[in-house]
Amino acid sequence: MERLSLNVKTFTRRRSVKYGIPIFVIVVGGSFYLEQFSKLKYQFGRQQSAVNPAELKKEGIEVKDRKELTLEAQYEEIKKLDIDNWEQVRGPRPWEPETLKSSS
Repeated sequence: MERLSLNVKTFTRRRSVKYGIPIFVIVVGGSFYLEQFSKLKYQFGRQQSAVNPAELKKEGIEVKDRKELTLEAQYEEIKKLDIDNWEQVRGPRPWEPETLKSSS
């Protein structure tokens, strides 16, 4: 019996057992834990929008076509803006009541 307890003590004192087994348990256990998140990602990742564009138009929200939303089209719109003539306007501050009155 003493010999068995001595063998167990020497076995648990080894560095490979002391540090290797916990790391192995974390890696293998973590992969099973992360599997649940991966399922959610693939289950809900490719779903289409639940909002219908017709419903948005009914509410007064303008929805642009995907072909209009290109980088080049947005760049052309910004090129048309006059960025040389502008006026700096301070935004309203909630702690200054006079700025809230003048902005509305």
